[in-house]
Amino acid sequence: MIETQQLSKRYGRITAVDAISFKVGPGEVLGFLGPNGAGKSTTMRMLAGFLAPSDGSASVCGHDVVRDPLAARRALGYLPEGAPSYGEMRVQAFLSFVADAHQLDPATRRRRLDEVIARLALESVLQQRIDTLSKGFRRRVALAAAILHDPPTLLLDEPTDGLDPNQKHDVRQLIREMSRERTIVISTHILEEVQALCTRAIVIARGKLLADATPDELEKRSRYHGAISLQVGDSVTARSALEGMQGVAAVEADSESNRLLVVPQAGVDLLAAIGERLHSRGVAYSDARVERGRLDDVFRSLTLDGAAR
Repeated sequence: MIETQQLSKRYGRITAVDAISFKVGPGEVLGFLGPNGAGKSTTMRMLAGFLAPSDGSASVCGHDVVRDPLAARRALGYLPEGAPSYGEMRVQAFLSFVADAHQLDPATRRRRLDEVIARLALESVLQQRIDTLSKGFRRRVALAAAILHDPPTLLLDEPTDGLDPNQKHDVRQLIREMSRERTIVISTHILEEVQALCTRAIVIARGKLLADATPDELEKRSRYHGAISLQVGDSVTARSALEGMQGVAAVEADSESNRLLVVPQAGVDLLAAIGERLHSRGVAYSDARVERGRLDDVFRSLTLDGAAR
C-alpha cells in the first residue's frame, strides 16, 4: 500500500532523511517513531507529495508520488502536523470545499459528507469558524477532510500532539475504528501512541532508519524484558538479599513506591529463584510480576546510540 526505496531528502549539506526503505501492507497501522527533528515529518511530506525527494522513490497504492502524483494523492488521506486548515471558514463550508476539490460526484459528495460528519461527531460545530474550535475539534475536522474521499491509506502526522487526555482518547478511538478498513501510518514521538495503536513500528533518528519491528518485538530488546517487579516492605534488606544472586544483572529500587526491579542476565528466568531467595532470608514481598520490557528504554538506546540494532 505504501512503499519507499532509498528515500532521501537533503537541504544543502543537511540530510534530513537518509536512504529510508520500508513497506506498509494492507491493514497495518505503522508507527513512525523518532525524537523531534528525526526526519519523520519530512518523510511524511514526501509520501504526501508536498516535498520532492532528493533521491530514491515513494509510492502509494502502486502510484509513484513524483511520476503519478494525482493518482497517489487520490489514494491517500493526509493529516499534517498541527492539523492546518482555513481558520476563517466554517466547518461545513470547509468540508464542502474539500469535497469539491476531490471532484466527488453529487451523490457521493452528499453521502460522504454525511458519513464523516456523523463519524467524527461534528454536527454541533458545523456552523462554527474553524479558528474558534478546540484543538480536539480541529483535529476532528482535519481528520474528516483527510478521509472525505474515502482513501485506502492514511498518513497522520502527530495526530494527538498537544491534546488533553480526553481528547487523546477520542482521537485514538477514531483511529482504531478507521484502521479496520485502511492502511495507516502515524508519525509520532509519543511512545504510548505506538503501544495503544500500532501493529508495527519504525524508529528513526538523524534521518536514518534504526529499527523496524512489532511493538512486542521492540519491547523484547529492552534490558527490562523478563525483569521481576515486586513490592517489598524493607527495600534495603530485600535488595541486599538479591544483589549478587546468580542470574541477576542489577537490582533497582523505586523509593516512592517501595518496589524493586530485578533485572536478569540475558535469557534467565528469575521469578521462582527470587521467591525462594527472599523466603529463605525471611523477607516479605508481594505482587511479583514479570515485565514485558519498556519501549522508552529501547527508544533511548536506539536514538542516543544512533546505531541500528
